[in-house]
Amino acid sequence: MNNCRIHLIAAARPNFMKVAPLYHALAATDWATPVLVHTGQHYDRNMSDAILEDLGIPEPDHHLGVGSGTHAEQTGNVMIAYEKLCMAERPDWIIVVGDVNSTAACAQVGAKLWIPVVHLEAGLRSGDRTMPEEINRLITDAIVDVLWTPSADADENLLAEGVSKDKIELIGNIMIDSFEMLREKIEASNAQAELGLESGNYALVTLHRPSNVDTRENLAPIVDALVDVSKHLQVVFVAHPRTIAGLGKFGLDEKLAAAANVKLLEPLPYIRFMNIVTGSRLVITDSGGLQEETTYLNIPCLTMRENTERPITVTQGSNKLVRAENLAENLAKVLAGNWPSGSCPPLWDGKTAQRAVEKLRQRQN
Repeated sequence: MNNCRIHLIAAARPNFMKVAPLYHALAATDWATPVLVHTGQHYDRNMSDAILEDLGIPEPDHHLGVGSGTHAEQTGNVMIAYEKLCMAERPDWIIVVGDVNSTAACAQVGAKLWIPVVHLEAGLRSGDRTMPEEINRLITDAIVDVLWTPSADADENLLAEGVSKDKIELIGNIMIDSFEMLREKIEASNAQAELGLESGNYALVTLHRPSNVDTRENLAPIVDALVDVSKHLQVVFVAHPRTIAGLGKFGLDEKLAAAANVKLLEPLPYIRFMNIVTGSRLVITDSGGLQEETTYLNIPCLTMRENTERPITVTQGSNKLVRAENLAENLAKVLAGNWPSGSCPPLWDGKTAQRAVEKLRQRQN
């Protein structure tokens, strides 16, 4: 009998991808009822509703409709709205994912109402507290009841912070579950063909972090570097709304438009986007998820950040941290075949959701 109500919190595009396999795995049990709560932190259609369609998730059971704002406004508004929901319809478990403001906000609501909270993708650390995501990770992991980790280094981080060993469960990388769940549709997608792309002969670019796109000082050198890249390889730039705004504000969109070999696109639904990822020669990004997906697919990944909360993608995978000034140098290495061949970390196998559900069932009993 379905009697254990489990809130799955989704707020931003990567959350939906992580929630989907877990939603389906919980829905297939005879003891759990997954309840999808969409905080509305990100509301671009291609970054939310279309993703849900791709992933086969129904309309959210609850939509908090929080929208954008400062970090404090977003966090506070999510807490206020989600507390009201929990008091009106108390869940048995809350599962928060990733490191967005909604993750830390809903974890705090659960902790203060004595509702057990699980953090999916716990234990990741960049060591950089100037990043709001790092603060969200630290807050969440300090107060939740169960910490589901993607890799052994995450376990080590939590143990070093004094988290009790019995709270930590290494279950693997849920992002790989989403990819494997939709692999056939991804491979069947005609996204590459529609864009006139030749598989293995283009660079995919995604950028969205404020440190890269919010100031001309940081964004202009990146655009210059991408124009240089386009002289050697077709560039497909799938731009976040924040990035599109920055490019327009600083007049850099004209520079990209003038480069014959650059395609600037708005965000794409998951299946079409991953079809483009799988055909790329290399990826240039500041996204956390893409560092993992390229490691799984063994595609060279040039991450435009000073640090990463997913260091296993560098030590074991196909990822490397780069800057605008050495992007061309690293591109040349990829094109020359001088790039380390990565290996896939343990439990990145598409079965993470099954392990998560079994762990939760054990705790429920």
